[in-house]
Amino acid sequence: MNIGIIPARLDSKRFPKKILEPLNGKPMIANTVERTLMAKKLERVILAIDSEETKHALRDFNFEIVMTSSEHQSGTDRIAEVACDFEDEDIIINIQGDEPLIDPKVIDSLVSKLEDPNVDFATVLSTNLTTSDFLDPNVVKAIINEKQEAIEFKRNIDDFEIGGVYRHVGLYGYTKEMLMRFTALAQSQNEIAQKLEQLRALDNNITIDVVIDSCNSLSVDTKEDFEKITKLVDSISEIELIEDGYEEQ
Repeated sequence: MNIGIIPARLDSKRFPKKILEPLNGKPMIANTVERTLMAKKLERVILAIDSEETKHALRDFNFEIVMTSSEHQSGTDRIAEVACDFEDEDIIINIQGDEPLIDPKVIDSLVSKLEDPNVDFATVLSTNLTTSDFLDPNVVKAIINEKQEAIEFKRNIDDFEIGGVYRHVGLYGYTKEMLMRFTALAQSQNEIAQKLEQLRALDNNITIDVVIDSCNSLSVDTKEDFEKITKLVDSISEIELIEDGYEEQ
């Protein structure tokens, strides 16, 4: 089964309760869930929350919601709690709750990558990388090899690397078996230093396959990010999604 799980922690550090900020007439997280539900290849979409306040805010929506521990250190740990009873071969897609304009077509591309029996851990990279992105340590960059496998993730890029670098999109997919293996590993020194969870996989010789797309990843980390997203909501091309056969469920 192909399952999308959206981890949604209420008390984010830089922008507390951002998932409940009103966007497009509903809590921001509801936008993320609704667009995820548009993905054709997902058979199930679960919202993993940690607060009764979040549950109450979404009471009028017909979402599958699972209450999880508030003690998790990462969204990956949260989805592992939800997925613990799934079948080992199930495909789990980790969708960030702070991306209310997530493209369902990209989710489907990631599922397709995981349907290859030789792939058990994958992520998405974007060719949409601006000059300011190169200079911004908050924009994570990735370097790949000729097999389209990630070999490095960095916040800061050296000049000589420019040209073979992609913007990392915070969308991950794994088999359930790999998810459990990954979350059981101790944090690596690189992961701690860079604050990049995916480095734990590379430091433990886990292959991360990649999907390359031209998508524009727009996550909400700060109030300024939210203001930018708000301005884009009315102009986002739902027409393009409908023409491609993607309509709201």
